[in-house]
Amino acid sequence: MKVRQSAVVSLLVAALERLGIIDAERFWPTMELAWPRIITGFAIMSKQTADLAMVGVAVGTAGTAGLAFALAYWQLVTMLGLGLAGGTVTLVSQNYGGEATDRASLAVSQSAVLAVALSIPVMVAFLAFAGPLIDLFDADPAPRRYGTTYLVYVAPAVVFELLNLVASRTYTGVGDTFTEMMARAGGAVLNIVLSGAFIFGLGMGVAGAAIGTTFASGFVTVVLAWGMLGRSYGLLGMEPSPVPITRSSPLFDAAMIRHLVEIATPEIGRRLAQGLVVFPLLWIAATFGPVVVTALEVGRRVRGLINSVNWGLSLASSSLVGQRLGAAEEAEADAYGAAIIRLSTVIYTGVAALVVVVSEPIAGLFVSDPGAVAQAAVFVVVGAVSSVGFGVDGAAAGALLGAGDTRWPFVASLLGRYAFALPAAALGLVTPLGVGGLYLALVLETAVPGGINYWLFRTGRWKAVSRRYRPSSEPG
Repeated sequence: MKVRQSAVVSLLVAALERLGIIDAERFWPTMELAWPRIITGFAIMSKQTADLAMVGVAVGTAGTAGLAFALAYWQLVTMLGLGLAGGTVTLVSQNYGGEATDRASLAVSQSAVLAVALSIPVMVAFLAFAGPLIDLFDADPAPRRYGTTYLVYVAPAVVFELLNLVASRTYTGVGDTFTEMMARAGGAVLNIVLSGAFIFGLGMGVAGAAIGTTFASGFVTVVLAWGMLGRSYGLLGMEPSPVPITRSSPLFDAAMIRHLVEIATPEIGRRLAQGLVVFPLLWIAATFGPVVVTALEVGRRVRGLINSVNWGLSLASSSLVGQRLGAAEEAEADAYGAAIIRLSTVIYTGVAALVVVVSEPIAGLFVSDPGAVAQAAVFVVVGAVSSVGFGVDGAAAGALLGAGDTRWPFVASLLGRYAFALPAAALGLVTPLGVGGLYLALVLETAVPGGINYWLFRTGRWKAVSRRYRPSSEPG
């Protein structure tokens, strides 16, 4: 769907071009891909954020702390799906860009097979071991009870989430981000309506939040599956996938599965590294009490909403770089990647500054006690500042992902989170730094991987890596 080139936007683009950030001929294709994905990302991230706010009103700090523990596991599900879908977008974008649509379609069908295979064991684990999983945080009895309840009721949504992410990345890989935006936005609205009805109307509390998320995720799966099977959406403005899953698609193709696993495994590792670090961070926060746990989660959720920009710009970077590489236009791929990194940095800096200004009112949406509001507001500020690192990291890693270069970004993620962020947080337990260790950890968690991935992009070695996955390369 075309971005409307209004006079105001045209002036903005002209200013960006004069400043050497991005030129017009690359801005418009980038934003045509990015803006629906930004809305999609906001829709996805807003679901749990809205649940956290509603549970805070209905249940209180014990409920939000319990939800924070459960959402740490749900974040692992999302990260697992994003990692798998990273392999999908690489193969779909390069093959679609190289006009090898049959091979792109095969990549989609095999990604769906892997999504189901990975999601079922996770769903069973949530159902069977919810209590012991929450116990890992050494939580107080009330937060433990609420966290266990949420994990059990949200378990069926695991399958939906992984399939949704594969479908989303498929549409991104072919340059259509409007269709998934419509499906995801509809799911986000439905989630808020259903969760609100279950939490407040039926008095179901945390269980109501989980049930609302499960039904909304199922709705998105059905809507996206319709187009992924090549079926028309009629007058909705949404398009069926040009690389659909058909009856002739093989149930299992060893060569394509091997390529998907080869590309996706480091990306899954990178994503899981992002998600796993929250477990020790929440454990450390729990030593300071439920208020700090809630405040940390509020800061992370606000940062996650800011990071919706990456859902668009990072995926635009992957898709446009991948398509240019698929067409053997390495110089243009480099130019797109560099421009999107600069644009992302500017946008994140501006949004972070705005959030810092209104940090206290934002914190007040989740908690009401003045002390809790003050603590949450500090975490909102730190989360906003640290989001700039996410902006650089997402755009640079997106370009590398479009080339199929996923191993070193995985290493960068490990270093930032486990060699820098975690030790910084742990300092708060043994020094007067206290909660300040968590502030420092949030900043290092994004700044270190962002700096490393930017350097990796600047080296240009990803161009050589991409030659292994282009249409001319046989999957053997």
